[in-house]
Amino acid sequence: KKEKERERKERMALETRLTKICGITHPIVQGGMHYVAYAELAAAVSNAGGLGIITALTQPNPEALRNEIRKTRKLTNKPFGVNITLLPAMSPPDYPAFIRVIVEEKVGIVETAGHSPGKIIKTLKENGIIVIHKCTTIRHALAAQRLGVDILSIDGWDCAGHPSLTEEVGNFVLLAVAAKKLSIPFIASGGVGNGAQLAAALTLGAEGVNCGTLFMATEEAPIHPNIKKALVDGKEGDTTHIFKTLKNTERVFKNKQSAKVLEMEAAKPGDFQAVRPFVSGALYKKSFQETGDTQSSVWSCGPAMGLIDDIPSCQVLIERMVADAEYVLKDTVMRVCRSRL
Repeated sequence: KKEKERERKERMALETRLTKICGITHPIVQGGMHYVAYAELAAAVSNAGGLGIITALTQPNPEALRNEIRKTRKLTNKPFGVNITLLPAMSPPDYPAFIRVIVEEKVGIVETAGHSPGKIIKTLKENGIIVIHKCTTIRHALAAQRLGVDILSIDGWDCAGHPSLTEEVGNFVLLAVAAKKLSIPFIASGGVGNGAQLAAALTLGAEGVNCGTLFMATEEAPIHPNIKKALVDGKEGDTTHIFKTLKNTERVFKNKQSAKVLEMEAAKPGDFQAVRPFVSGALYKKSFQETGDTQSSVWSCGPAMGLIDDIPSCQVLIERMVADAEYVLKDTVMRVCRSRL
């Protein structure tokens, strides 16, 4: 039985530059997500052969992040990473302290995202940390490449959370342009929900995929079952964009709360104080961790929910994705590429 299991896993392995650089088995990354990407989920993804990531700024302070890193290490001996995102805030987090904890705890991989990451990337690279930087435009990807990141995560308009503020370009075009213009490895991020898309990303030149919404609908995701059910029941059109007038666009679940935000933005464009009561992080966390009320907060998810039909374990999800990708790649060659002999 052990021999058959080993052979099955070997058949399913898709080796790419992502898997080689990060020391993982499968070219699948679970991206950072507020109030979702805790130790339990990250460890489950890493144990399944992907790259699990915990979110630094979900933690209330740097020392809490230290504890979460140590907790993750108790749950897995496989590689995992930490996400740190630089976004506009009325009271910015203590980024240097969070970075110091990451370095002190000898985290091997960091996913960065957001504005002006140069100083943080420099510090991470000086400490021998692998940096995966998330970009929403090729212009930003080229800039990050010059800063010395190891891998780029190309985040198309179909992503959950914060897409490009200036360019509404989906991954079908964005990945093809990335393959043409970038010289370092990149992965596809945004709208990925099954193995066929993993296969498509690989054929477009990506070295793997980054998934967020998909991993929210897993057994190990530490969020309320009602949120997971909403993702299973949801369709690809059940998201909307808020904060456009604030120049901080975010894709969220289409619900009563997001409708209120859009109404207030229409009435008072660019006025954060007008929408502030409706977009509190405390409401977001309460929905995910306590009530399971899908309507009382704005919460990030992407159109990939249109591809979610069940709530599997991370192990089942990743193995299924890889097996499906392998089948699609082989089947496409058999159907399309015919010998001239």
